[in-house]
Amino acid sequence: MSVSPARSRIDGARLLRDLRETARIGATAEGGIRRLTLSPEDARVRDWLSRAVEGLGGRVERDRIGNVFAHFPGGDPALPPIGFGSHLDTQPTGGRFDGILGVLGGLAVIRALRAEGVETRHPLCLVNWTNEEGARFAPTMLGSGIHAGIHDLAAMRAVADRDGVTLGAALDAIGAAGPLVPGATRLAAWLELHIEQGPVLERRGLRAAAVTGVQGLRWYDLRIAGRAAHAGTTPFDDRRDAFLAAARLALALSEAAAEEGGLATFGEVDLDRPSRNVVPGALRMSVDLRHAEPEGLDRLEARLKALVAGIETDGIAAGGIGARLTPVSASPPVRFAPVAIAAVRAAMADLGLEAFSMLSGAGHDAVNLAGLVPTAMIFVPSKDGLSHNPAEYTADADCLLGAELLLGAVLHLDRML
Repeated sequence: MSVSPARSRIDGARLLRDLRETARIGATAEGGIRRLTLSPEDARVRDWLSRAVEGLGGRVERDRIGNVFAHFPGGDPALPPIGFGSHLDTQPTGGRFDGILGVLGGLAVIRALRAEGVETRHPLCLVNWTNEEGARFAPTMLGSGIHAGIHDLAAMRAVADRDGVTLGAALDAIGAAGPLVPGATRLAAWLELHIEQGPVLERRGLRAAAVTGVQGLRWYDLRIAGRAAHAGTTPFDDRRDAFLAAARLALALSEAAAEEGGLATFGEVDLDRPSRNVVPGALRMSVDLRHAEPEGLDRLEARLKALVAGIETDGIAAGGIGARLTPVSASPPVRFAPVAIAAVRAAMADLGLEAFSMLSGAGHDAVNLAGLVPTAMIFVPSKDGLSHNPAEYTADADCLLGAELLLGAVLHLDRML
């Protein structure tokens, strides 16, 4: 039986129940989720997903980096599957929707097709990518990056978290890795439903957007080494204060990013052997640069390198502070495929929504898939533009709308390809 995209409907009660149920796995007292990649909590939610897929008649496969592929047959088994999904890992201060809505919305799409008796031409593949957040193991979007051939599996297995646990050991500890060679699962296209994680839709009073691309990002580790000294007896002129040098760099780079129309963020600052009454002698800090254009990223990187070089001769830093900048990962700005964007816009038109399009400020697994297959994303609003925070919230109605749009986009794309 075939059906128009506008007729199929999501089981909203079931989707909301799934969101509440999975939110209990790794739940925090603040109302969010702490479900770091390959943690025991991640193992539990992976098991939950496998059971849900098998309950819908799907077949679960895993590759050697732990990416989960849930397969559902289509009318033409010779066609590659249309892929959709996102990730179930979170930040340490994670919310209940980031990535999770994309996976559970994908489950809702499968349920809707089953309930309507719809068989797509293409097989369908719901995916949970490993380590999208990069909170425990850098780089971000690691599982999809290995799938796309951007990262080497052996090298990534050797990456360690802050406690010295390697990604390979963490994979083995929860039995997340499967036999598939990364990249062996070929897709026809990729669609990703996600909360916006920013304020644009809410401020414009809009309920959804077709995402046309993602701004680029570059990550670095910066090591600054000065000299620890007594906080009460060391005059300013005699100090080699690593933290003060880092603070000056952070302020200067933030101002540079604003001038360039980009962003600079310093999400991790780790002092060596911190003490209340000691001038900080050394630290490590992360640097996150973002821009919509590659030339903008190049300019920001050049300004960062100039600031790092200047630490040894600038003001209070004079007298023996050294700095070392190490690139961690990079993702260039990405533009999504017109055919996939058109499928999302067609789904929006089916529901009478304004055909609003935007770039994503955050990186997503869709960035890595875009180099392989036609790719697009769907955004629904985030209250107050907040994400990576326990207070992250997307209204029930917007979660259901996002799943409806994903369903419509899958059906449109099934005919377009």
